Amino acid sequence: MSEKVHNPDQQLQAEFNRWAEAGEGEKMENHHLDITNKTLRLMDLKKTDRVLDLGCGSGWASRLLAKDAREVTGVDVSDEMVKQATESSKNYPNVKFLWGSAQKIPCGDNSFDKMLSVESFYYYADQEAALDEIFRVMVPGGRIFILINLYKDNEYSLQWVHLLKVPVHVRSAAEYIAMFEKHGFQNTAWKQIADDTPTPDDYKTKSFRSLDDLKAFKRVGALLLMGTKG
Repeated sequence: MSEKVHNPDQQLQAEFNRWAEAGEGEKMENHHLDITNKTLRLMDLKKTDRVLDLGCGSGWASRLLAKDAREVTGVDVSDEMVKQATESSKNYPNVKFLWGSAQKIPCGDNSFDKMLSVESFYYYADQEAALDEIFRVMVPGGRIFILINLYKDNEYSLQWVHLLKVPVHVRSAAEYIAMFEKHGFQNTAWKQIADDTPTPDDYKTKSFRSLDDLKAFKRVGALLLMGTKG
């Protein structure tokens, strides 16, 4: 009997459910907190803002957003991550989590003033469809902030692609900006966000060829993509 073929979302769900069971959500917070906090400052959150956290994982970024926003909705393709996020956010009345795909966001049109996505956009099988969905759920004038640390302009990030168990997209900042504009986003811009988290000299890395390469990866930084719904 042939093995059942899963669609890309089912493949992502299975992989990130595995991550959830392995406790990777907390590790992601530790790894990405510095660059995420820098991005939050650029978002200029208001107490009236309704914010989408797309690819929310265990909900750590949603909880950061909730401190300054009116309400936050986290969406993730992993039902196990959504369960963990919900359980860990009981003391945040302005946060909720939904299970869903970036290609079919389970929210109404014009629902959000701002959107954050941390380290998930390169996993989306159909990035074009995801951008159409993001455009749909944003209010006119709504701002999007997509943060990724796998992209062509940081050559060191390419060293760990082979370790991933699901397909990913690897594009340049210019290619992403062109894609954003193709899907109707205006005032597009990109910025590299260095990770200033200290790296101990005795740190052992399996993702990079050397400790110096890891430090260079952090120094070049993650790619922050920004745009406005016209």
